[in-house]
Amino acid sequence: YQFVFSLSTKVAKVRNFSYNSLYLRCYIKSFHMKRYLLALIGLATCVSAYCTDSLSVFYRIRLDQDIDPSAQRLVVLGLEKATEAEADYVLLDINTYGGAVNAADSIRTAILRYDRPVIAYVNMQAASAGALISIACDSIYMKTGSSIGAATVVNQTGEVAPDKYQSFMRGMMRATAKANGRDPEIAESMVDTANVLSLTPDEAIEVGYCEGIAEEVSDVARIVAGDNEFIIKDMEDDMTWLDRLIQFLLNPLLQSIFMMMIIGGIFVEIRTPGIGLPLLTAVVGALLYFAPGYLGHLVSYWEILLFVVGIILIAMEIFVLPGFGVCGITGIIAVVVSLAFAMVDNAELFHWDGTLNLEPVLMPLGIVIISSAVAIFGSVWLVKKLYETRSFDHIALRQSLTGEEGFVGVVSGLESLVGQEVTVFTDMRPSGKVRTADGRIFEASMKFGGYAVKGQTLNVVSTEQGRLYCE
Repeated sequence: YQFVFSLSTKVAKVRNFSYNSLYLRCYIKSFHMKRYLLALIGLATCVSAYCTDSLSVFYRIRLDQDIDPSAQRLVVLGLEKATEAEADYVLLDINTYGGAVNAADSIRTAILRYDRPVIAYVNMQAASAGALISIACDSIYMKTGSSIGAATVVNQTGEVAPDKYQSFMRGMMRATAKANGRDPEIAESMVDTANVLSLTPDEAIEVGYCEGIAEEVSDVARIVAGDNEFIIKDMEDDMTWLDRLIQFLLNPLLQSIFMMMIIGGIFVEIRTPGIGLPLLTAVVGALLYFAPGYLGHLVSYWEILLFVVGIILIAMEIFVLPGFGVCGITGIIAVVVSLAFAMVDNAELFHWDGTLNLEPVLMPLGIVIISSAVAIFGSVWLVKKLYETRSFDHIALRQSLTGEEGFVGVVSGLESLVGQEVTVFTDMRPSGKVRTADGRIFEASMKFGGYAVKGQTLNVVSTEQGRLYCE
C-alpha cells in the first residue's frame, strides 16, 4: 500500500490528472485481481496434492494359468505396465496349480527385484510354483477356502523328481521366505516329499504366511489402502493385440510344434531333392519359435545367431564338405543348444554372486531332444505315406535319374576295354569322347596329352574313375 500511495502522489502532480486517476484505479484493480488469481492457483494445487496423496492406485495382474514362459512374460510385462501407470501397489491375482520351475524362478526374481510393493491374492489355489511366487510377494491375502503350499517338484507324469531337484527347490523356497521376513522352515516344509505342507487361510495367518482373508480383489485393496480412496487398474485393459498374440504363441504346446516343424522340415529337405515345402516349413517354424520370445524379451540375439550358425554348418557339411564330420556335429549341437536356451530366461543362468547355474537348462534340453526325435521319425513316416500319393509332387521331386536315360555316376567294369581299339567320337583336346566297337560311348583322354580328331582310331591303355586313357 505504501507503493500505491507514493504512486498516486506522483500521478497527482501530472498535468492530466483525470487521465492518470483512471490509470491508477485500473492498476489497483489489476493488482488485486492478480493476488486473487494467485490465491486460487495455490488453493487448487493444495487440493490436487491432497487428493493425489489420498488416492491409492492398485495394478491388477491376473495369473490364472499354468506357470510357463507365457505366464513369465505376463507377469514381467505386467510389472512394466504397472510402473508406466505409476501404480502404488501391484496386485497379483493368483489361481494356479503350478508349472515349470524355471519360469516360476524367473517370476520370483522379477517380483523380488521390483521396487514397489507386490501383493499376492490367493484366489483359491497357489500350489507348487504358485506357492513360490506368492511367498516372493511382500504380503499375501487369501480367499476363504483357498490353500497355499505343496511345492514338491514332479515330472510331466506327476512322479516325484529326484532329490537333486527337491534340494534346489527347498533352497529357493527358504531364500525367498527369508527375503520377505517369513519363517524359512515353513517354506521348506512345502517341498517335503514325505509330509508335504499345505496351508489354509487360518493356518497361514497363524504362521505368518498370510496377512488377512479377503473375498474379493476390492477387499484386499480396501484393507491395504486403509482410510485412503483407491482405484484398481486391470492389466487386461492395457494389453494390445500384439501382446495377446505373443502370449498365445508362447504356449508350450505350440512351441513344441514349432520346434518339430524346424527339425522335421530340415530333415525332409535334406532327404529329398530340390527346394520346396519342407524348407518353407522349417523357416516358418523358426520364425514362430524365436520371434515371440525375442519380442517378449525371453530370447536373446545370441541364441538366434547360434541357431543360424548351426544351420550354416550343417548345410556346409552336406553340400560342400565330403562325408560327415566335425562341421556337421558342431552344427547339430549349435541348433540343439540354441533351441534349448531359447526356452530359458537368461537371468536364471547366473546367480547374483556371478556363478553359473545350468539346472534350468536340463529340462528344456530334454524337451528339445525328445521333440527332435519325434520330428525325425514323424517326418520319415509322413514322407513314406505321402510318396504314394499325388500330393508328394507338390512337395518334392519324384523323378529318378536312371542309367537308361544317360544319368550315370562313375562307370565301373571298364578294365575289359584295355587293349581294344576305339574310335574318336568327338575331337579330343586332349579330352573328349570315344566309341567302342559295340557302339557304347565313354569319356576319354589322351594318356600323354596331344590331339585326336573325330574318326581317328586309338588304343585304350588304361582306365581310372570311369574314364578311358588312350594313345
